[in-house]
Amino acid sequence: MTIPANWQKSSFSGGGEGNDCLEIATTPSTVHLRESDVPTTQLITTLTPLAHLLHHIKSRGLGAPVL
Repeated sequence: MTIPANWQKSSFSGGGEGNDCLEIATTPSTVHLRESDVPTTQLITTLTPLAHLLHHIKSRGLGAPVL
């Protein structure tokens, strides 16, 4: 598996030191997400499932059941 080298922090990070961040990195075939406080733990997915999750959250909110 290719390990991403360039992580980008969310543009909406916690105040102060900016350490409460979601970071994202991509490889040619995967998308990696991690919490800046625990960088060794990563969620690895592909673009299509991530796009579906984000669409669901935007359209229905976090509390709605996934169909």
